[in-house]
Amino acid sequence: MDLGIKGETALVVGASEGIGYESAKALLEEGVDLIICSRNAEKLKQAAVKLEQAVGRPVRWFAADVTKATDVTALQLWLEQQTIKLDILVSAVGGSQRALFGELDDAAWYANYEFNVMGTVRVIRATLDLLKKSGSGRIVILGAAGPRMPYPQQLVSNVHKAGLIAMVKTLGAEFQPFNIRVNSVSPGRTMTSLWTNRIDKLAKERGVPPAVIVDEFAHEIPLGRFGQPEEIAPMVAFLASHKTSYVTCQSILVDGGIARGLV
Repeated sequence: MDLGIKGETALVVGASEGIGYESAKALLEEGVDLIICSRNAEKLKQAAVKLEQAVGRPVRWFAADVTKATDVTALQLWLEQQTIKLDILVSAVGGSQRALFGELDDAAWYANYEFNVMGTVRVIRATLDLLKKSGSGRIVILGAAGPRMPYPQQLVSNVHKAGLIAMVKTLGAEFQPFNIRVNSVSPGRTMTSLWTNRIDKLAKERGVPPAVIVDEFAHEIPLGRFGQPEEIAPMVAFLASHKTSYVTCQSILVDGGIARGLV
């Protein structure tokens, strides 16, 4: 399907690996002028080269840690030198911390809030003027299925990812006068480095092969397996396109059916 975004400008934050990388690739394959951002300059540069080799089109990149306001200010100034407008913003920032309530001090709560919420807030703030100039801007935020069915021992991310859904609902209405649509994609259990690291840790703690841990987590998923980043990316690209011109303020689950609530 031609998504009708060829020649538009897209920024993907958190694009050095995982779902962010695959989302950037999906957009690049649709012909966008791609800019990617992540905090690790070396990994980001490698991702840009890999994307260019895979798709055969140039990729611009800028390293910034969005949990740091000064880095986001630097990103904003650089973007304003690079382009006159921004059509698409994808924020693939965030993660989770596996812990019980009693194990979480104030520092853990604040650190996760910076990562899961404020990073995206800062990026939207930094790019809003450029998105307004598009005349049809689209923002896609990567969330999680957790708020729809809170995962055990992932309290801070359950709470903060729920906040992202509220932000999408609020900003989609607030940005309507600028013709900017705001949506989010909520992945379920997806085999990214966050999950592979967690699986390896649990396997070592319990003295079992990693496959045992994978099977235990996958058992709860109706499709019976983890998702792959490349299975999430098409929904990101779709929401970033003009094919979804009547969709805003929504959080779309791509979760293998794990979140079974009616709302």
